[in-house]
Amino acid sequence: MEQLVSRWGKAIDKERVWQEYPRPNLVRDSYLNLNGEWEYSINQSETGGEYDGTILVPFSPETYLSGVQRMVMPGDYLHYRKTFSLPEGFAGDRVLLHFGGVDQECRVFLNGVCLGGHKGGYTPFCFDVTDVLRRGENVLTLTVQDWTEKKPHARGKQKLVREGDYRWLFYTPQSGIWKTVWLESVAREYISRIKLTPLYDEAAVQICVHALGDQGELFGRPFRVQVLEKDRLVAEGNGETGCPCDIALPDFHAWSPETPNLYDVVVTMGEDCVRSYFGMRKFSVGRDRKGILRFYLNNEPFFFNGPLDQGYWPESLLTAPSDEALLYDIQVMKKLGYNTIRKHIKVEQERFYYHCDRLGMVVWQDMPNGGGEYDMLFVTDLPNAYDWFARGVEDNRYSWFKREDEEGRNQYYQDLENMVEELYNFPCIAVWVPFNEGWGQFDAGKATQLIRKLDPGRLVNEACGWFDQKGGDMYSIHNYVYKLKVEPKEPRVVALTEYGGYAYPVPGHLACDREFGYQVYRSREELTANYRRLWEEEIYPNLERGLSSAIYTQTSDIEEEVNGVMTYDRDMVKFIEPEVQAMNEKLYAMFQELTR
Repeated sequence: MEQLVSRWGKAIDKERVWQEYPRPNLVRDSYLNLNGEWEYSINQSETGGEYDGTILVPFSPETYLSGVQRMVMPGDYLHYRKTFSLPEGFAGDRVLLHFGGVDQECRVFLNGVCLGGHKGGYTPFCFDVTDVLRRGENVLTLTVQDWTEKKPHARGKQKLVREGDYRWLFYTPQSGIWKTVWLESVAREYISRIKLTPLYDEAAVQICVHALGDQGELFGRPFRVQVLEKDRLVAEGNGETGCPCDIALPDFHAWSPETPNLYDVVVTMGEDCVRSYFGMRKFSVGRDRKGILRFYLNNEPFFFNGPLDQGYWPESLLTAPSDEALLYDIQVMKKLGYNTIRKHIKVEQERFYYHCDRLGMVVWQDMPNGGGEYDMLFVTDLPNAYDWFARGVEDNRYSWFKREDEEGRNQYYQDLENMVEELYNFPCIAVWVPFNEGWGQFDAGKATQLIRKLDPGRLVNEACGWFDQKGGDMYSIHNYVYKLKVEPKEPRVVALTEYGGYAYPVPGHLACDREFGYQVYRSREELTANYRRLWEEEIYPNLERGLSSAIYTQTSDIEEEVNGVMTYDRDMVKFIEPEVQAMNEKLYAMFQELTR
């Protein structure tokens, strides 16, 4: 494989890697970033031994930017070691140690004391380290194992062995720390989480504050809320921890892709104070003026239009090389006129959602898939060949879907709950996608019930593509081969949730000798002309028949897949930009004329 490096990867400063505050919806002034050079080793010893050298955290050892470029295999132990001292005056009553993401299983030690462990590579976790900290130098160590497809943990598109006709569907796996590691200082009784729910029709925002103390969760502690718009106080109120508190916003400004208005929130409880934000918006399903079911944003018909986005980078895999790089992908899609990004089977760094919030980009959020090794004949060939197979197979047949492992199924629910809770406050998120194309799918209806309980204010794409269990808010279609023709599918909205995948392999920007795309073209002009033809033949004509979303594959090339809007290194947008902008403007105008 040819090693490509983006402009951001070339500009990496090892002394200041990923220094941005990692949790933008719960901000404190206390912050100590632990990214940078750590010691590491990879061996078969659980207890470690000599370290092999240094690794640049938060980049996984498999990546170019880590400085290691070595694969962690099933049965290997990946060891980390970092020494640090707290700045003068940093430590308050309590100190918390945060990990944004460690793939897949780990145990964490501070000064030789085991703080605990964690399973699941995509969601954050933290430890209270107050009683273990020392004055002066502290030693933090991790022991990590990553089994990729050899255990049923969530893994997304990562795969150790890529072979056969569908090898291009999967990518180089990664291991260990891949999101920011950091410390914060808090009061003895502190705010652990706030839950912000816009009540659009009631012209109010609901806030629920959760707090922790020496005895665990605290209920009934008084707190004060201030709501600000552009630094101007617009509302305030009082509440008690553990109880929802509604704050009226009678003349609010709505959040949308065109007007991404955000309100700041300051919550004070005793000696603790945190900052957050929210957007006033509402996602729902309703009928247009012809009685056809449509998606709605803020009580108006809305068409979700944008790319499938897998968030891979040639030099750093699932970790963007910098915050500027993470932002760039969103900016390009916004400039092209798209209003939606489907974050595909990956839980991104939280700053991605923050950027989408402030720029005005709607997000569909997938749950990363897990389970055993998939039978591609069952999950890909047969659903593509026979619609009755895609729509008629029940997903309680665990052996067919490679979900026999009960512990793995339980872990899925825990990971799903953690993902929804972590991302709940970001107003950009419109849709949860618990399963994609039958990969590790099981009991999808139960997953939808769990999501509805955790977050009744968003939409659900229950079984994206196929193995439809008749639940959720949309009738999901993946269409790469046949000419698309849709019709209303009561009681759900018709959604094209993957399509296109047109390839243009750009010389000098290819990571692999092998190339894949559903159609292959050899110039920007040829690619753009056929993208326009696809829209004129299949997207525009289906709007009046109920089509209400179009998710194009994909944001960028990834390894063998060269069907991106951009090259893998992001050096080139492969479409002719003004033509795509005009196509998107036409789409929105046609949809508005048909529905409002």
